[in-house]
Amino acid sequence: MSLEIRISQVQDRLRQACAAAGRETTDVELLPVSKRQPESLIREAMAWGFKRFGENYVQEAASKAPALPEADFVLIGPLQSNKAKLALQTFVEIQSVDRLDLAQRLDRIAQELGVVRPAWVQVDLWGEATKLGGCAGPQLPELVGFLSKSNHLPLQGFMAIPPPGNMAAFQELAGLRADWRQRLGRDLRLSMGMSGDLEAAVAAGSDQIRVGTAIFGSRKEPGKAGLR
Repeated sequence: MSLEIRISQVQDRLRQACAAAGRETTDVELLPVSKRQPESLIREAMAWGFKRFGENYVQEAASKAPALPEADFVLIGPLQSNKAKLALQTFVEIQSVDRLDLAQRLDRIAQELGVVRPAWVQVDLWGEATKLGGCAGPQLPELVGFLSKSNHLPLQGFMAIPPPGNMAAFQELAGLRADWRQRLGRDLRLSMGMSGDLEAAVAAGSDQIRVGTAIFGSRKEPGKAGLR
């Protein structure tokens, strides 16, 4: 199946999900996830109007970025502290800030570099952090409080990867966002929903869905022939 057809199918699903939820399609960003995809496919997606792409690995995105200067890469994967500087140099936005010490390190280095990088708090309400990263509920106040006052890592909202099949998780996240909107007295966005569950995410109020396989097809895993 061609990239054009896959993009069209995902956009149709998004339109239908928004219509069912009484929302405008323009209110929900479709973020293609391009991890382990070749530069040629990313260029093809850019020809269809996409500029921003989600990437999971700092070094992979850093290797792609010089060849794709028109693309804006967004970090959606776990970030190790020792890769903080490279992440700030590579990504226009960081969605996987999940602990206070990482936020403090990113903030300090961003000041040194003289850059501003919008930041999202990756949350974990389901005990999945050991596998996927995420800040547990008890640690959220410190982390959200720090980012809400940062000039170099302005807080955008919350990102999450709920357990597969847990549709109730989206409502939990919507409730979390509503609570923090009230606490901070400002708008916060939600990034949740992927290829298999975007409809439930849109219905719960997600502002961004992150779609990889449904757009680009299967990924080339490390160690398999053809991996770039």
